[in-house]
Amino acid sequence: MALNLDGIIGNSPALAEVFKVLGKVAPTDSTVLVTGESGTGKELLVRALHRNSVRREAAFVPINCGAIPKELLESELFGHEKGAFTHAVRTRPGRFELADGGTIFLDEIGEMDLSLQVKILRALQEKEIERVGGTVIKKVDVRVVAATNRDLEGDVKAGRFREDLFYRLNVIPLHLPPLRERGGDILLLAEHFLSGHCNHKDRRRLGISDQAREMLLTYSWPGNVRELENFMERMSILCDGSEVLPEDLPAKIFEDIGEKPLRRVEELAPPRPAGFAWPTLRDMDDHQLKLKEFMEAIEGRLLDEALEQADGVKNKAAELVGIKRTTLIEKLKKRGLL
Repeated sequence: MALNLDGIIGNSPALAEVFKVLGKVAPTDSTVLVTGESGTGKELLVRALHRNSVRREAAFVPINCGAIPKELLESELFGHEKGAFTHAVRTRPGRFELADGGTIFLDEIGEMDLSLQVKILRALQEKEIERVGGTVIKKVDVRVVAATNRDLEGDVKAGRFREDLFYRLNVIPLHLPPLRERGGDILLLAEHFLSGHCNHKDRRRLGISDQAREMLLTYSWPGNVRELENFMERMSILCDGSEVLPEDLPAKIFEDIGEKPLRRVEELAPPRPAGFAWPTLRDMDDHQLKLKEFMEAIEGRLLDEALEQADGVKNKAAELVGIKRTTLIEKLKKRGLL
């Protein structure tokens, strides 16, 4: 039976190997550990694993173990009884209970505290859980799939991750390759994202010039698919012509591939008279943007410049634009740059 790979784009040999393993493991109940760099699309792969399993009609319940404070994570996973702690005003089921009969996805499992890893191991081995503040053992029938961008074997050696849990999770290892190893998939994804963002912003469809395509293929994409998607969104807003040209690409791409950045025609023109010039309605109209998109584009350019001047140091970049470090991080997360 053909795999349901909705949302996953690519036909590279590296990705074909992943699909081959996926096709074998999906119909089983074996625990799977998905590894790969940040931004490679691990959750998309895990969702495909669930869609192609016998549990496809039941719940798929994801939880990011690195995004929830460790003192709250146990309650999120296993639930709690009323009065178990200060703000526990009513009994609440956890993610394992909600996933009963289906699949629970433990994203960023490497960020989990050692004390909680013991309880995850019990849930895996005994298929049972106990709510925080409870005394009743509950049986749960869930398939556990975990993912991480960390070297868990290295963490085991360093004492940061339980060895027994690692081997229990790593029954079927599934490694998602970084974008730089996926060849032509880069252009397939670039065109898909660019077309989607142009449609969403009601802009004419943009092409990508041959030289720009070569540069995209050569760039190492440290942020992987997430970086590529956000870059294509930026191009859909800022490109003035009918296609993405080399001079539209940021300096970091030129530096990464070892070429000197091209200068735009307007950069070669005589400098403007000293003084600040406010953006005008004509500027917004020239870029075919609404106010919100125009302001986001301006903010994005300022944040990029601040990070470049600060050599990536977020505290310094935040000072340059006059905001708190936490605010800067929130804005970068919103743009998928963290």
